[in-house]
Amino acid sequence: MDEHCAELLSDRRLLAAMTRFEGALALASARVGLVPAADAETIARVCEHAEFDAAALARAARAAGTLAIPFVQQLTAQVAAASEGAAHHVHFGATSQDVVDTAVALCLKPACERLLALATRAGDAAAQLAERHARTPIAARTLLQPALPVPFGWKVAVWLAALTRSRSHLRAAAAEACALQFGGAGGTLSAFGDQGDAIGDALAAELGLPRPTLPWHSARDGFARLGAQAAILAGAAGKIGRDVSLLMQPEIGEVAEPAGARRGGSSSLPHKRNPAGSLLALEAAQRVPGLAATLLAQLTPEHERGLGQWQSQWFTLRELLCATASGLAAMAEVLEGLQVDAAAMRRNLERTRGLVYSEAVSVRLAAALGKPAAHALTERLCEQVLREDITLLEALRADAEAARAVPQAELAALFDAAHAFGSAGAMIERALAEWRAQRAS
Repeated sequence: MDEHCAELLSDRRLLAAMTRFEGALALASARVGLVPAADAETIARVCEHAEFDAAALARAARAAGTLAIPFVQQLTAQVAAASEGAAHHVHFGATSQDVVDTAVALCLKPACERLLALATRAGDAAAQLAERHARTPIAARTLLQPALPVPFGWKVAVWLAALTRSRSHLRAAAAEACALQFGGAGGTLSAFGDQGDAIGDALAAELGLPRPTLPWHSARDGFARLGAQAAILAGAAGKIGRDVSLLMQPEIGEVAEPAGARRGGSSSLPHKRNPAGSLLALEAAQRVPGLAATLLAQLTPEHERGLGQWQSQWFTLRELLCATASGLAAMAEVLEGLQVDAAAMRRNLERTRGLVYSEAVSVRLAAALGKPAAHALTERLCEQVLREDITLLEALRADAEAARAVPQAELAALFDAAHAFGSAGAMIERALAEWRAQRAS
């Protein structure tokens, strides 16, 4: 778990956010004359320094069905110690879900900023790798088998594009989800008469949160969307971890995670260097879909206040965002220190005996023979390579039909990795441009 994110979403932070809501509510009510200014200032002052017995609150919340009831009782007692009159105005007009949901939103806001910062680190590192290795050939692998040469920078650009999209969508989801919840007992702010909107606007301003068109206490799509986007971002980091861990296998040996003391070791095998960062990213990527599914399953609360949905979303979101942060932090560190072995990439291409250039051969032969005949001839030559343990270039040079179709002087050029890159360079530039544009926005 990412320690920074865990602190931002700790029980202590949640209770602090709940007290912040109550203090802001008192001040907002005072602005429209519903609460005496002196009493509001007393409530706000007590909220700044209020202390709570979290364990006692947790036990009481089980009996009450919500954390808000024992919380308000403890807070009211602390305000009463300062002013009996002010205590009468604590939590006035609000309901349990207002304080809990808004406090969760207040905690989620910096946690989402943490995720975005980690995604930015990972994206910046990926952008540097994509640019640096825009002409470094590596075997693309489809269905885990060598396919054809691509630039390693293009492979990294695919990772970068996913991070770019995911970061953008998470930012939008966070802006929507981290919003004021304020509806009172039934959602219409009935306790405030005709001043509910004015108090709602003032409360939103006090807390630095947007105020949605309507209360969202029984419409949980904001949290569900945030959870889904966080899970997708975790998956984008996990995809990078999957590729890095496969490329890091000694049989492949094309990249390696950064080395360091006690990093990726084994309790029994001193020689091992395990992909520890990729492990963390994959662990998170495989855990968060279930957590996001929990939020999706809570989109159907009953009427104006659901039973058993919103009450658990704090715990689900906390685990989901912290897991996502853990995976992102791990992959940011990996990408920033990734060791790239371009020589190993080229050796692995050569180990295929030219078979990774079969598409280039077939396309060139098609110019003379037509596509069906060219494909059949290339397929026959590839079978010969495997059967006789020769290279595809040797098979081409020895084949009479191929010799009639393509001059011998042109054959070697078909086995130049750079000629197989196609539009990869332009794709890399577009991925980099999109990332830079998003970073600048």
